[in-house]
Amino acid sequence: MRKSIRRCLYLLVFVTLLGGAGIIYFGFYCPEAVCALTSTAPRSRYKVGYLKDGINQFHLATDEIGRPLSDALRSATGLSFEEVTAHDFQFNIRGHDVIVFLHIQKTGGTTFGRHLVSDLDLDKSCQCHRKIKKRCTCLRPGKNSNETWLFSRYSTGWKCGLHADWTELTSCVDDMMDRIEDHDIKRRYFYITFLRDPVHRYLSEFRHVRRGATWKTARLLCQGRPATREEVPLCYENETWENVTLEEFMSCDNLALVGCYNISLMSPEERANTMLLSAKNNLKKMAFFGLTEDQEISQYLFEETFNLKFKVRFEQHNQTISDSAFSDIAPSTLERIKELNYLDIELYKYAKSLLHQRFKKMSNEDPHFQHHFDNMGHSQFSWSDIEDEA
Repeated sequence: MRKSIRRCLYLLVFVTLLGGAGIIYFGFYCPEAVCALTSTAPRSRYKVGYLKDGINQFHLATDEIGRPLSDALRSATGLSFEEVTAHDFQFNIRGHDVIVFLHIQKTGGTTFGRHLVSDLDLDKSCQCHRKIKKRCTCLRPGKNSNETWLFSRYSTGWKCGLHADWTELTSCVDDMMDRIEDHDIKRRYFYITFLRDPVHRYLSEFRHVRRGATWKTARLLCQGRPATREEVPLCYENETWENVTLEEFMSCDNLALVGCYNISLMSPEERANTMLLSAKNNLKKMAFFGLTEDQEISQYLFEETFNLKFKVRFEQHNQTISDSAFSDIAPSTLERIKELNYLDIELYKYAKSLLHQRFKKMSNEDPHFQHHFDNMGHSQFSWSDIEDEA
């Protein structure tokens, strides 16, 4: 496994670290004047804004509601939760709307991805192919029946790279959709993802790496170029890091920087603060995100946000299974894991609060909410298989 998989790009969101510091799920908006090895953009183009909830952010000049003035940038990054849920807006599966699933490893994304292609109650269901492993065709009902409405691992494959981050997706999805459908049309994109408790996710990744996983095919780009081995060296010498000990896994250093491998641009504290604050802001912009630990709430929010219903109910992962993983871990080791993932932990606290805020808002406005939950059945799938997911 790599020493880190931290991507600092022109618009870096969803920074993924494989190793020392776990996952910083949503990265940051990194102005070129900060990220570039040689500054080429005047700082006057950028400013620090302050949201009502106290989250400051780096961003391009924005309009009166905080959206980037660049039409191309606004289109690429999709519509936010607030835009999707405002004024009776509806996801148009018959038009040119596309859900883009950003799959963060070890967060339950494989199971949720299966739900997307197998369990939605649609006029035209996805057709999954037995001869093509893990691939389904998800075409629209109606006149645009030759177009796909879902960009995900199971519907399109890893077209933008294995576990592509936000920057890779937003810079790749539209062009890739044009290639898949062999024509250029104007689409609306809706980015979704799932997050998981960082300590549980970290230990799950450790066990996965210990079994031989590497994610070597994941791309590591910076300002449009791949990172060199000197910039991002491996933590092991063999083909895999199979049978790695937890101590060895924790000792794998991470790049922990903002500045495209140039650590002189910011102090460690400034880098951490920039990433965390902007990560929270970027999370707010997602059309939908769910939490592995809050299955019923996550399912309800997805269904209400997109006006799409699942035929099965999500079943909450049995927490005792995850808790058992801590039984053989010394308290001092657990504290070290928390230290390594402290940014992720802070982001997760914010994510949980934000999820519950959205749930409260939607349920209060939903006249059928109580009936909805009174009639909830049981899922055919259990999230207890999450430990085996890629």
